[in-house]
Amino acid sequence: MNTISVEEIERRGISALDELLKEGPVHVTKNNRPAYVIVSEDDYARLIGQRGLWELLDGRTPGTRSKQDIDAQLRSQRGSWDELR
Repeated sequence: MNTISVEEIERRGISALDELLKEGPVHVTKNNRPAYVIVSEDDYARLIGQRGLWELLDGRTPGTRSKQDIDAQLRSQRGSWDELR
């Protein structure tokens, strides 16, 4: 089991987590008590049974809406924000 304290992460930075994540999930302790579990993006995607974030962002998962449809929806929503001001 990979374990690291919050204090160690604060001292060493995110690179401390990067090293441990290569071996699997990382358990993080705070005040000597279990506080968090950090998993890689791939492990998280497997846990929830979905594709990973990068797979979704790089277009490997085809969407049902075109760019034009999305742009039109965003313009419409931004217009409604102006009404709130």
